[in-house]
Amino acid sequence: MKKLLSLFLILYVMIPISAFALNYKLHLPNDATFETMEEAHANGSAWLAKVTGRPYAPDPAMDSYPVGTSWVYRAPGMYTCMTAALRMNTNFLVYTDKSFASKNDAYAYIKDMGLVDTVNACYGSIVLVTPIDKKAGFGDADQYAFYQLQSAMCNLTYAAGTRGKPDFAYYADNSYYGGLTYRYAIGIGGGANFLNDYVASTLDYVSRMAGMLLINGKMDAVREVASPVPVYLVNPGDGVVEKYKAGNRTDASGYEGDTQIFFNQQLPLRKVCVEQIKNIDLKAMVAKVYEGLFVKTFRNAVANPSLYTPGTPYRNYNWNKAPYSLGARVAFYTGKTAGGLCVTEHFEERFADIKTTTGEYLQTWFEVLPQEALDGTAVKASIPLILAIHGGGDDALQFVDETGLLPIAEKERIAIVAPNNSVLAIDNVAMPALVRYMLAAYPALDASRVYVTGYSTGGMGTCAATYGAPELFAASVPMAAGNPPSATMPTGKYDPTDAQVANIAKYDMPIMIMCSTYEGFFDRNVGGLDARYQTYLTTFLSGNHMDPITFDFASYPRSGFKADRYSRTVLNGEYVANNWVLNKNGIPMLSLNITEGLPHGLYQEYGVLGWNFMKHYARDPKTGKLRYNVNGF
Repeated sequence: MKKLLSLFLILYVMIPISAFALNYKLHLPNDATFETMEEAHANGSAWLAKVTGRPYAPDPAMDSYPVGTSWVYRAPGMYTCMTAALRMNTNFLVYTDKSFASKNDAYAYIKDMGLVDTVNACYGSIVLVTPIDKKAGFGDADQYAFYQLQSAMCNLTYAAGTRGKPDFAYYADNSYYGGLTYRYAIGIGGGANFLNDYVASTLDYVSRMAGMLLINGKMDAVREVASPVPVYLVNPGDGVVEKYKAGNRTDASGYEGDTQIFFNQQLPLRKVCVEQIKNIDLKAMVAKVYEGLFVKTFRNAVANPSLYTPGTPYRNYNWNKAPYSLGARVAFYTGKTAGGLCVTEHFEERFADIKTTTGEYLQTWFEVLPQEALDGTAVKASIPLILAIHGGGDDALQFVDETGLLPIAEKERIAIVAPNNSVLAIDNVAMPALVRYMLAAYPALDASRVYVTGYSTGGMGTCAATYGAPELFAASVPMAAGNPPSATMPTGKYDPTDAQVANIAKYDMPIMIMCSTYEGFFDRNVGGLDARYQTYLTTFLSGNHMDPITFDFASYPRSGFKADRYSRTVLNGEYVANNWVLNKNGIPMLSLNITEGLPHGLYQEYGVLGWNFMKHYARDPKTGKLRYNVNGF
């Protein structure tokens, strides 16, 4: 993948970044840099303004950050700050009580640890932190510095001032060296003590960590681990293991070599690994934990704004919320996952003839294919295909990652095609064209098992693609399909044309419609779906020639109708999902899923819900006839 992207990084210097759908660049054109924290804080604004054309200012959260304590390494080609791809930057926070006489010594420390090579491969940053008081070591003052750093690094795309006025600017630190979903902490000696006592014991801090490596760390007797967190403990002090076991609610154990592992049977990402080592090879240990633990976990910021952070100075910052949700990660930074999914970016003019009135067209997309689909070893027409359409401001890869589609694709051997910056006005034509291209290009793909899903604007794109070519798709899963009303879309939803309604009525179309109670699509005044979602349901019921609904939220809270089947489940041990199903001739044709408590945002369990619905259906590509319970499901 890096090889593929190298040409685009060169072109990026020549082509200014734009919100226009064309010429999307996944990576920034930066070389590797190693700076003191104060240099990074000062330099970020001018550099970002130059490459993006947007105004930037240093984040005030870092203005009083202690001088002479921290350094920042930035890998070349970090993910762009122009979309939510920025969330995919990997951040290593390294806390050590070692002292460094010079910047070169500090760099040599992380280089010898192997972290520089690692972050160069996965894109992101390393923040090396030492105590404010070199003699006394880490203490209470360092906790506030940690809060400053966390606030700035997670404050993605935050802007201050009035848009269009001279005071308007985006805060730079997050875009320069920050990230969100792949944040990992490494503590050594006094640094491990600090992470144990001050970070692990604070919900807002520890629940943003996707994984921790703590070497020779102790923990105060009064401290407790505030949230589940995957952790690898090397030579832990008395009581430390039990505290992390309690925080992760472990109920099972086992061994892998010399490593003892405690885990939660229902939620196995909640894991505590323990190893006793006399002579520690730091480089080997970091590599072992990164490959064995870190690349398998990530954090998704799906909590409600300011939850558990109401009194903090920077509570209005973007993503300043807790706890972040712990999810399963499939790392694709080498262009191929450990389980044999190949990830490639396509930057082509293939679909340039399908244009909007302003000249936009589908130019960039990502293909995620099992290796066997590429090397010819897969049986012909054996691999399902999911068309995955991201929402406004998101990136295609970041979308399939944060909705949990990558782990499903790796396990179930599914292909994914994810367009970048699809345009709703032409999605009814461009998205089917993309699917037809994929089916023609890869004989291993099964034309009878093609599915479409998308989130927010991508949810509307899902509806558009479904209306445009229902004969292509065996099932459709629009997630949070809508935006707030605007001048160009007064209803905030995608309305099909009469021709599209007539087209979809030719085919039975299984559809799962998803939203949550903390989105605008759910009217909390009436305790049920708003008018936009009522229209989605009635449109697809009509298209499937099913009985219409008279919505009655007093009798049927949330859904507004009596279902043929209802279930209530807990997702990832944290959010409740309600699901209503309406059948046609005994076959589930319309499913409504409303999750309680989630704000508008991507959630890794959505992909699981969607796939568990889609996988039951197939459509004969010649006759268009729908089949249910395919492949034994």
